[in-house]
Amino acid sequence: MADPYQNNVYHQGGGDPYGTYGEGGDQEGYGYQGESYPQEEDAASDATEGHDDEDQMYEGEYQGIPHPDEVKAAQRAARAKARQAQAGATELEELAEQYEDIMEDCGHGRFQWSLFIVLGLALMADGVECFVVGFVLPSAEKDMCLSNGEKGMLGLIVFLGMMVGAFIWGGMADKLGRRKCLIWALTINCVFAFLSSFAQGYGFFLFFRLISGIGIGGSVPIVYSYFSEFLQMDKRGEHLSWLCMFWMVGGIYASFTAWGIIPHYGWGFSMGTEFQFHSWRVFVLVCALPAITSLVGLMFMPESPRFLLENAKHDEAWMILKNVHDTNWRAKGQPEKVFQVTHIKAPKTQEDEFIEIQSATGTAMQRWAVRTLTLCKLDAKILYFNVVYCGPITLIPSYSSYYGLGVWFPDMIKYLQQEEYESKVKVFHRERVERFHFNFSLENQIHREGEYINDKFINIQMKSVKFEDSLFEDCYFEDIESTETIFENCTIRSTVFYNTDLYEERFIDCRLENTTFLHNKKGCHLDIDEENDVLIYLVSFLGSLAVLPGNIISALFMEKIGRVKIIGLSMLISAGCTFFLFLSFSQAAIIAWQCLFCGVSVAAWNGIEVITVELYPASKRATAFGVLNALCKLAAILGTSIFASFVGVTKVVPILLSCTALVCGGLVALKLPETREKILQ
Repeated sequence: MADPYQNNVYHQGGGDPYGTYGEGGDQEGYGYQGESYPQEEDAASDATEGHDDEDQMYEGEYQGIPHPDEVKAAQRAARAKARQAQAGATELEELAEQYEDIMEDCGHGRFQWSLFIVLGLALMADGVECFVVGFVLPSAEKDMCLSNGEKGMLGLIVFLGMMVGAFIWGGMADKLGRRKCLIWALTINCVFAFLSSFAQGYGFFLFFRLISGIGIGGSVPIVYSYFSEFLQMDKRGEHLSWLCMFWMVGGIYASFTAWGIIPHYGWGFSMGTEFQFHSWRVFVLVCALPAITSLVGLMFMPESPRFLLENAKHDEAWMILKNVHDTNWRAKGQPEKVFQVTHIKAPKTQEDEFIEIQSATGTAMQRWAVRTLTLCKLDAKILYFNVVYCGPITLIPSYSSYYGLGVWFPDMIKYLQQEEYESKVKVFHRERVERFHFNFSLENQIHREGEYINDKFINIQMKSVKFEDSLFEDCYFEDIESTETIFENCTIRSTVFYNTDLYEERFIDCRLENTTFLHNKKGCHLDIDEENDVLIYLVSFLGSLAVLPGNIISALFMEKIGRVKIIGLSMLISAGCTFFLFLSFSQAAIIAWQCLFCGVSVAAWNGIEVITVELYPASKRATAFGVLNALCKLAAILGTSIFASFVGVTKVVPILLSCTALVCGGLVALKLPETREKILQ
């Protein structure tokens, strides 16, 4: 009988279809040629001329240090022995073993570092997306006259889009390819981010940011799946952790550029009163640069060969692996090193199974039903494991770290600022001012039972000013810009308001007698002091920068102590950080604990992302990661809504929620399977 997998083998030469390592045709192995190739006597290349392998000596030999090639050979022999002892190894397991051996031969070098930068920029774009709306809201709410409800919806819509995007793009990447889907996802993000910067109305801006979020939502599940399939086992945990650092870089980039661009309100242009392009819109455009740069870089990157092998595209996979091998060894000064893989065993795909289903199924409708049911069963296993097992562990750090407390920290600082501001309020009681010209700004004042007769208020700003039970008679207001200024239970007679933003809604329970409003200012107006509060940028900048030590530590120790211990220890230490927030009563203390909390908790993030990549087979890796990341974004929506509601009410509930969640998460994380020395399936 003919070999059913004969067509699934890439051949470069004759011989045993499963090939061997080294010399000896009867050794156990996969598709590797021996070191000796039939060459003519004078056929040596210039690169190898003058080199005698037997004369070269490994410099660690005298110290008893084994050569790296000897270590790899020993590891392969151990895996081959384990494979022989494990009877009935599946085709997927055999492919995983062979693929690991190929990646070891390709080495880690210039190609992986080039891909690292390109995919890192895509991950950086995801980090930037999480900060954009928060930074532009103080300006956008004035330009678009947003209510509190509209501001809240704008903050949540980004995470909603990213949640949908993670779910959609993760599944598509397993069907259409990692590179192709990442290019489409980044393209959508760039196009709609560009359109959102020009949107003048709230509805269009909300829609464009939603679609932009759907686009960038695919970056996280695709990037980690894509990069992991070019890494060998002993490099995977460390370099995936280094990749996580780009999310931190995205936060720093967003904070730094917002600080440098948004305060320059004059950096823009206008076309009449209908089209305004202020500095915050320039910032939105600048935030698309990481995604654009990554998109350009992806044009020069290949598809994942592991994905191609899963889809029976053996020739393309072989060519890509050869290119990776040659690129790395040329960069290391060894261009003579030859890619020895002659053929790659490919497993039976789902498409092959469906061909068998079709032969036993009658109508087209029946075949479609069987096919859909089979795929649903496969996806249901992944969905179940994510929601029931991995889901809570991912929800815990995201809910209480970057998204729960991540919102609570800056809002709590703003609340403390507001309390301090209100404690310095000046109260004027029963003052009488007659025939006076107010040509200076009024700020943080309360005027009670005052009388203002024949006074002029011209070309001034009023910030946090309240008039209670006061009388205004024969007064004149012109060119007034106000913030949080109200008149309550006042009597206003024979008074003119010309070119002001003091609308009738600002007069609460007031008696207006012979009062005129002329040429009221249209739209909303920026309060420059409030918009340019550097604390908004500083807190985000310090929080992102504080992640650096946690990233470095997790990258260095990911392979040494394992993923599970990294996750568990990080969560437990983070719980301790949240507990000490009970002792924080100043802005400086809260900022310090925020930095420590972010620096520690990021290690759990890195561990979860690495272990998620390694738990699932190549055919479902991006799908599983997408579902998990979608749950994470759902946690972001819940966290920002719940924690923000306790600002100014109590800090006990947010701290206890976070502390309890982190302790439980750290203990549950210890139940996850360790994947440190596991071959990528």
